[in-house]
Amino acid sequence: MPELNQTTIRVLVVDDEPGVRDAYRQVLAVSDVSQEVQGFRELRSRLFSKNAPERSRGKARSPSTTFEPVFCDQAQAAVAAVKEALAHGQPFAVVFLDMRMPPGPDGVWAAAQIRELDPAVEIVICTAYSDADPSDIGGLVPPEDKLSYLQKPFHPHEVRQMTIALGSKWRAERRIVKLAYFDTLTGLPNREQSHKRLVRALQAAKEHDRTLAVLYLDLDNFKRVNDTLGHAAGDELLRLVADRLRNSLRDRVDTAVAGAGAGRRLGDIARLGGDEFMVLLPNIRAAADAGNVAERLIEALREPMQLASNSLVVTPSVGIAVYPQDGTDAMTLLRHADLAMYVAKRRSPGTYAYYDASMNAIALHRFTIEDRLRGALDRNELSLLYQPQFDVRTASVSGMEALLRWTSAELGVVSSSEFLPVAEETGLILPIGTWVLRTACLQAKSWRAEGLAVQRIAVNVSGRQFALADYPAQVATILRETGLDPAMLELEISESVLMADEAWAERTINQLKQLGISLAIDDFGTGYSRLGRLRNFAVDRLKIARSFVTSITEGSDDRAVASAIIAMSRSLRINVTAEGVDNFPQLAFLQEQDCQDAQGFLLSGPLLADEARALLKRSGEFGEGSRSQRFKALIG
Repeated sequence: MPELNQTTIRVLVVDDEPGVRDAYRQVLAVSDVSQEVQGFRELRSRLFSKNAPERSRGKARSPSTTFEPVFCDQAQAAVAAVKEALAHGQPFAVVFLDMRMPPGPDGVWAAAQIRELDPAVEIVICTAYSDADPSDIGGLVPPEDKLSYLQKPFHPHEVRQMTIALGSKWRAERRIVKLAYFDTLTGLPNREQSHKRLVRALQAAKEHDRTLAVLYLDLDNFKRVNDTLGHAAGDELLRLVADRLRNSLRDRVDTAVAGAGAGRRLGDIARLGGDEFMVLLPNIRAAADAGNVAERLIEALREPMQLASNSLVVTPSVGIAVYPQDGTDAMTLLRHADLAMYVAKRRSPGTYAYYDASMNAIALHRFTIEDRLRGALDRNELSLLYQPQFDVRTASVSGMEALLRWTSAELGVVSSSEFLPVAEETGLILPIGTWVLRTACLQAKSWRAEGLAVQRIAVNVSGRQFALADYPAQVATILRETGLDPAMLELEISESVLMADEAWAERTINQLKQLGISLAIDDFGTGYSRLGRLRNFAVDRLKIARSFVTSITEGSDDRAVASAIIAMSRSLRINVTAEGVDNFPQLAFLQEQDCQDAQGFLLSGPLLADEARALLKRSGEFGEGSRSQRFKALIG
């Protein structure tokens, strides 16, 4: 049974004389070199230390060191042996090369060839002649600090000591390289190492006329895991993701990737940083094969992952760039794969996209938005509009939803569908969201001070805000600073945010409810939740997504879904607001179903603060009359 902590030094000996090879064999045949070292230490201790016996008996034995020699008689055979060792992941630490090996190439030729194959190996040039010039040889086989010399005839101790010293140096340098080129968290190659591998793969693809693909993976909503569960949980998730990627590629990539040894793809995965990964497919038959691999990676990561007591579903967005059509150098391919990933994430998280040239314009526009959005608050370019919410049973204004508007000095009016995802991704949504909540609360406080009939102000909460542990405390501070009655504030949280981590959502909602505010689930029906799960959340309102309301008058399934949501909510004593009411048949349907509230362009679009004030004033002044008369007076 091998000892723990045993160290094996792989040595290649190259000499054309059988007698010399036998001499090396005897020198390196010592099964445990550290026995000699230990014996020497004990002898020295007995000679020079008074209490040596006691200390020797109490001292643990040092880790053992053994040699694993391989012998060759010619330079060409040595080069072949190094290739084979590297292919099997068992590189040599030290190579002893005879200077002259007639009739073939000499040791300097072999050293140069071996150095190209393995830059890390320690090479020892052995010669019985005095005409060998180390400076000349060092120029041919750089670097000089990894080239040593041994004069024949040699002493056995000299060979053993040189082997141990150079082997230790080789191991230490390998540890340094591992720290420099491999990610310590996942064990995957890091960005620098992956770039080098991509460069080498591109060279091979060019030489052999192959097709190559780069896949750029980014985990969707990973920041939320760090914010809600902590960075330790985030690190564990990254390790699990790396393992899933390894296993998926190891087990299945060979069905889509051509070439010998296609199933061995562990070295083709890299962690670029954060939650970003790269997969290199160095030899595929066609571009479509890269899409097949992307689908398998997405499928593998979609399976729930268990982190302590939390079960999480993580999806990656994947971008694909293919050589040669999408780029011929490493930086271009990686950049284009990154662009494709960004487009995939924007279109539909958890999917993949191939790069095409039009994405450059998309990326440029996105980067411009991010650049200008960073100073938008300081330049007072942000403002709020207010969209009225109507009680469809009484035809009165029941609330106002605050909607963010950005008018850039350079870009003009920027759609919220364009800048809000950028704000969320970059974290700019956090200061912007705080500003929105404070501004909306101040406006509602002002309207109430005027005696206007505003019942509630609704404010949207982003996923990044909701993930903050201190978000309830932030809301409490703003309510205290603005003096708004908490009962007037309603926070709208999207269904997808709640479903991302139900346990966290339940705790946060309960903390917010303790402040006295109300909670609404926005875009209900578009996520994965079931009505029965609403019992877990102390919410006050559901907002039926616009996509259902749009087609409720067409006798479609959406009509049945909307009816079911309204009926179930009534039984659970949860209010319902229908979004996107744009015509009278939709409004009539909601009235028939006894839906409480509605908002949409039929009733009113978003209004400036003064326009909203005027509507609230009309709502308070209008007296008795039918529902139709009241609607006509309010909306014209």
